[in-house]
This record gives sequence, C-alpha cells and structure tokens, in this order.
Amino acid sequence: MSAGGGRRRHKGGHDDHEEHMDERWLVSFADMMTLMFALFMVLFSISSVNTSKFESLQRAMQDAFSGKVLTGGTAMLEAGQNSEEPERSAPQPPIPAMMPPDNMSAAPVEQGKTAAERKASAAAAEKEDEDFRRLKQRIDKLALGEGLRGKVDTQIRRRGLVIRLITDDVFFASGDAQLKQRSFGLLTKIGTLIAREQNHPVVVEGYTDSQPIHSAQYPSNYELSGARAGAVIQHFRGVGVNARRLSGAMYADRHPVATNSTPEGRAKNRRVEVVLARLHNQ
Repeated sequence: MSAGGGRRRHKGGHDDHEEHMDERWLVSFADMMTLMFALFMVLFSISSVNTSKFESLQRAMQDAFSGKVLTGGTAMLEAGQNSEEPERSAPQPPIPAMMPPDNMSAAPVEQGKTAAERKASAAAAEKEDEDFRRLKQRIDKLALGEGLRGKVDTQIRRRGLVIRLITDDVFFASGDAQLKQRSFGLLTKIGTLIAREQNHPVVVEGYTDSQPIHSAQYPSNYELSGARAGAVIQHFRGVGVNARRLSGAMYADRHPVATNSTPEGRAKNRRVEVVLARLHNQ
C-alpha cells in the first residue's frame, strides 16, 4: 500500500515538472513581443520628422558649405555630390612664402565697390604711382652721385617701388652680412628718403646665388640672406625709419633674376631688395 502510494506520488511529481517545462515558451514569447514593441517605437520615432527643424538645418548646412561660412565651401559641397574623388588644386591665393615676389601685390583685390569708389581708388593708385616715380628719380640720382649706378636699380612694379641693391663689393663681403663702410652714405640717404615718405610699408628682402654656404655663422643661404636683410633694416631704423613700417624676408636662391650658371648671373642674384609696398591697386 505504502509502496503503491509512493509510486503514485512520484508519478504525480513527474507530471508537474513536465507541465512547468511546457509553459517556459511563454517567457520567451513575452520577451520577443517586448523587443518587437520597442523596435516599432524606434521606427515610428525615426519616421516622425519635424519639418521646420529639418529645413532650418538644411539651410544652415547649405550656408556653411556654399562659402558663406567656410572658405572653399562650394568645392566641398560639389565634392560631396560626386562619386569620384575631385581633383586636388593649389591653394588660392598661393602661399606668399612660396610664390615669386614679383607676383605678390600688397593691395587687396577690390570687389563690390561702387563706380564712385572705383574712381576714387583709381585716382589714389595714380597718385601713388606718381609718388613712386618722384622717389625713384631721387634714389637714381643718389646712386649716380655715389658712383653706384650699376649697383642700385629702381623699378616700379605691381607690388610697389623696388630698390634693388647688388651686394657684391659695395654692401657686403662674400659670405658676410656686415655692411661695408662704403655703403653707409648711400643707405643713409635712401633711408632718410624712406623715413620722410612715412606712408608705405617697407619690406627688406635678402637673396643669394645658388652656391651653398656652410659656415659656422651661416649654415645655409637662408641664414645669410636673412642676416643681410636684417642689417639693412637696422641701418634704416638708425636713420629714422619707423620700426612699425619695417619687415624682413629671407629667400636665399629661391627667386633668381639671372642665371646661376655664370659668374655675372650669380653676382646679380646676390642682392637685397627694399620694397615700398603698394597701398592701392593699379
């Protein structure tokens, strides 16, 4: 009796275990339904777009990439619409230190001016040219009086009045950046004229030939050309040129004016150029 009852209880316990096993799918089904509900909510929220905010964002992006906010934005916008990689172009305008000085203009490009403003600008540029011509004549006369006409050349160019000083045997010794005593008189007179002029920025540029230099003081032609430009700047400051007008540049052999294959050409390339930069477009 007790054994039979024990077997019945064992059988009943086994049935309860199987019933619980059959109901476990309800838990998985509930989890799946919860996840699907969350998925549909996400999809619904994505599909609901605030039209006014989206249009404001679109206009802001167009302004940013059309050049109104970011320089070169139009190119970036077009590049984003093309499947092919766009061609790379050089920076515009070119980097000043990498472009030949003759192509640089100190005056900004005039855009969006009225007819009256353009007329006034043209008149100012014409007066500036006339002032440059008078100053050129005075410097040419000074060079002639010092017997250095072949060593000093003045030209009116797009970037301004350029005073070219050929350094050999007059201004500097070979491989040196200390001004010679013979050059003091002329540089003092040129500096005095520049000091009286008072208006234009003055850029002093040093140049060398292509022959390398490897001295303890000047490891390369850049240091030598910069030191020579600095020596002229210091002399100009000493004769009254306002230091705020003065700046210097070292170009070494980057922009020759003659061939470096002959002694005569190399002599022309060893120079210091004093530039009175334009304030008005031509």
